[in-house]
Amino acid sequence: MRTPKLLKLIGLSLIIVALLLACSGDKKNKPGQALVSVDGNEITMLQLNEELARSGVRADQLESASKQILESLIARQLIVDEAIRTKLDRTPEVMQARDRANAQVIAQAYLNRVTSKLDKPSKTEIDEYYQSHPLYFEKRKQLDLTIVRIATNDFNSELKSLLDASKSIDEITTWLDKNNIKHTRTLASRTTADLPSDMADSMLEKGKNHIFVTQEQGNSLLVSINSIKDSPLKHEFSARQIEKFLINQKYKQAIEEEVKRLRSSAKIEYLGTKSSKSSNSNIKDDDTGMESIQPDVESKALDKNDDILHSSDSLPTNRTIERGMMDFK
Repeated sequence: MRTPKLLKLIGLSLIIVALLLACSGDKKNKPGQALVSVDGNEITMLQLNEELARSGVRADQLESASKQILESLIARQLIVDEAIRTKLDRTPEVMQARDRANAQVIAQAYLNRVTSKLDKPSKTEIDEYYQSHPLYFEKRKQLDLTIVRIATNDFNSELKSLLDASKSIDEITTWLDKNNIKHTRTLASRTTADLPSDMADSMLEKGKNHIFVTQEQGNSLLVSINSIKDSPLKHEFSARQIEKFLINQKYKQAIEEEVKRLRSSAKIEYLGTKSSKSSNSNIKDDDTGMESIQPDVESKALDKNDDILHSSDSLPTNRTIERGMMDFK
């Protein structure tokens, strides 16, 4: 998605490249033509502009960055030429990777066309989202936490019984030390917007006199609340963030609907016993392959990682943590 800042950056790059060409004394080269020829293979201004756009370089670093990126393009072309000379480009692994990249680029272009027709969220939609999620905004709370992390294998019945009876994380760490169970203890702050709704509601309901347990990547987290503070987020500071989130939701829905439409008119056969749909009841029509294809938009950065207590300034999404909730209490 090209922004005015990005267009300005590209415009500045055109001026710098023109100066570079003038200094080189090659008067035949003009903006829009090849910048360098490497054994007959041209590197163009279009390639340079594309790399500059992807690098996110600041305007004050544009001149030096343009020179560095141009040299890196030359180095890349030399490597590509040598790989082709040694026929590395014909190996099965490389050919498969090229086919996948080609399919991905084409699919991305199509999805960009589909999503380009979508309207931005209206002010009413943004206001409704703000009002319907008070714990994300108007009534947002900050929770100061103590987190004790142990290996899930060490979470035995004795420790569970101690947790049920204890109201202090200090009692737990003392017991862990006494029984030589390895653990780490850290302090953290999370807001109710950083946590899954069920977890946030439970923490606010049970408060400081409770030790919460959840799972994360093979570890058990014992979480104690030290304090709960008001941390409201005003509408004027949330509108832009909500807009990005709603755009992301619209894009996701549009892509899912388009894939469903395409599937309904296609003849799809699952071949072989291992990949047969009839032998795998977990395959769903509406999400097959959707993880790897998303429109290239700014709002995709709103997706969270899968860590239960991961800190983020972005709004929760439908992909917000589910796995660790099974043992949360």
